[in-house]
Amino acid sequence: IPFGTPVVAADGGLEHARALGLEVALAVGDFDSAAPEAVSAAEAAGVRVQRHPAAKDATDLELALEAALAYAPERILVLAGGGGRLDHLLAELLLLASPRWAGVELDALVGRARVHVVRGERALEGAPGELVSLLALHGPAEGVRTEGLAYPLAGETLEPGSSRGVSNVFVAPTARVRVERGVLLAVRPGVEERR
Repeated sequence: IPFGTPVVAADGGLEHARALGLEVALAVGDFDSAAPEAVSAAEAAGVRVQRHPAAKDATDLELALEAALAYAPERILVLAGGGGRLDHLLAELLLLASPRWAGVELDALVGRARVHVVRGERALEGAPGELVSLLALHGPAEGVRTEGLAYPLAGETLEPGSSRGVSNVFVAPTARVRVERGVLLAVRPGVEERR
């Protein structure tokens, strides 16, 4: 993360960010997963804290993304552990592709996986042989074209709920993904551990 980049921590992410040596500008959430001492220490160190009630209509990540928009970023990078509840993970992946963030390039590191929101065109850097899945969210992704992948798409439509874009493979260090209408998640699951 470049020096001077504002860091917005969502709830327990405050402790993770500080453990990584990141200077947190703002912490957001109901703080049910952050130690009270960590929140107090952050406040004492000058971190702005936005407290929300536990009974709320948005996840802490959604609140943090809303707060991040106040910094007028060109890009948002979400760091997430990747463990935890499946319902939260699904909601957060769907949230990343929300039209509310359409003006921002949005990426996420979720455990070992990398997730890229694709609107228009994106260049993805990867290693030949690396897996990438293209998933349509919030409606069909129309006019999908790819370059640098083993199974090219040439103006095709990917439907939500279809596995058509799953398990493609980088054949070049840079893959290009274009979508004429709609939004895709490009999910790079990372290297699988051998058992």
